[in-house]
Amino acid sequence: MDEAVERRRFLGLTAAAAALGLTATVSGCSSLGGDSGDVTLKLVAADYDLTGGDTTKKYWADLVTAFEAKHPGIRVEVQIESWDDVDRKVAEMVKNGQAPDVAQIGAYADYAADGHLYPADDLLSIPVQSNFLPRLADAGENEHVQYGLPFVASTRPLFYNKDLFQEAGIEAPTTWEELSAAAAKLKAKGVPTPFALPLGPEEAQAEALMWLLSGGGGWTDATDRYAVDSEANVHTFEWLRENLVGKDLTGSIAPGKLDRKAAFAAFANGEVGMLNGHPSLLKEAAKKGVQVGQVPLPGPDGPSKTSMGVADWIMGFNQNGHRKEIGDFLNFVFSDENVLKFAGDNDLLPVTVSASAHMESDPDHANLRVFLTVLPQAQLPPVGKTSWAKVSEDIKQNIGKAVTPGGSPAEVLGRIGRAATTAENAE
Repeated sequence: MDEAVERRRFLGLTAAAAALGLTATVSGCSSLGGDSGDVTLKLVAADYDLTGGDTTKKYWADLVTAFEAKHPGIRVEVQIESWDDVDRKVAEMVKNGQAPDVAQIGAYADYAADGHLYPADDLLSIPVQSNFLPRLADAGENEHVQYGLPFVASTRPLFYNKDLFQEAGIEAPTTWEELSAAAAKLKAKGVPTPFALPLGPEEAQAEALMWLLSGGGGWTDATDRYAVDSEANVHTFEWLRENLVGKDLTGSIAPGKLDRKAAFAAFANGEVGMLNGHPSLLKEAAKKGVQVGQVPLPGPDGPSKTSMGVADWIMGFNQNGHRKEIGDFLNFVFSDENVLKFAGDNDLLPVTVSASAHMESDPDHANLRVFLTVLPQAQLPPVGKTSWAKVSEDIKQNIGKAVTPGGSPAEVLGRIGRAATTAENAE
């Protein structure tokens, strides 16, 4: 058995022990050694506050204060950027030779492939690294080495407006046929958007993947090669075009022009009967008095056997040589207290075994249990591929064309698929 396999087996055993409460939670101390010298770390992080407030800034300020109290030789400067800007700004910093020490952003694979990141093995203690949910740890690998550390995660069940469903006399759907029939009854009751299908450029790659997985497909095949235009994927988009879009059940905005943010706002305003939801939408809907029902995504013959997961990432850059200090900081970031605080405040899911178990048993987070239940088996987009950023952008800009009246899913998926294969072969 080679060293990598042996280590993975050990990490798996340690994770199992952690789930049973047999390992101590790592807080300030790292097994990689004590503090040395006076070092200032630069952290760039994304802003998760959907209301324009300062909750993300406060989270990091409080965490850094606690960390610095335990590590007097290390200072941490924090720069918070909006999701619209954070990935671009980090890319510019790296290009200009001014990489941060730590970045919490949306993707890691390009930086890993270009040699800019420390592997997780060089940063994290074994108890911390072994505590990641396995699917998320796997998704953080580039060339079978973990560089991306999952920071928070989410899964996407089907959301429906309970009041609108009751008024229409319908039950939550479990199959595609039932979903289309329910949408038709909502339309008959005057619901403006029976089913919101955001295939616009904001997050079409995720919305599409949810449907592809429920239809037995996905962006990649069993060998992790792109399979964008597989028979299952084409069939899924043909069904969407004919049974939702073609029957005028997706509202007045064409799916290819509808972004997730607008769809979520319409749902919270009571104008949408159903959509594929996100944990953060629950709080906003509750504020507006919308009673939200949650069920697994329907599939052709019953609930989908595979759900989609999404993770955001944190990583350590090696340009400044602060491996040990970055490791100390990241071990602290992944303490249960900090993981649960950030996930809970933002209605997102923790990425570790121990924090997930704690949240699942906490009555204050009962509304997140349906998301937590499916996360360990959820399938993530192929974020470990260096080509994924380019392929994802292509999907965002073009996948909506597959459901336009008279459009050809086979042609649209075929073109995206050929470009994806070309990008993959160039990796």
